[in-house]
Amino acid sequence: MFKPQYPRPDTYVPATIRPTPVPTEAPASAPAPAPTALGGLLRQSPGTALVLAAGGVAGVLALASVAVSLLLAVAVTAVALSISAVVVLFLVRALGQEFRNH
Repeated sequence: MFKPQYPRPDTYVPATIRPTPVPTEAPASAPAPAPTALGGLLRQSPGTALVLAAGGVAGVLALASVAVSLLLAVAVTAVALSISAVVVLFLVRALGQEFRNH
């Protein structure tokens, strides 16, 4: 009923048997110029600043949502612990009265 299914031997090739790709030589070309400063990067297109600003806003919103969820988790835990403490205090006092009465 729970018999394992193994792949057929002709479909499985162990990693040690697989051929390694032969590196090919790339044609020599000039390296791409690197931007010297962030200002040069921002001047490349008009929409780049808008995209970077939107990414920054999205990052701040993501961080804010994480912080709010953590604070909410702490608040829920505090409420649960305070309710549990009241219940335990009530039970201890009730048991103390039972022992004093008998």
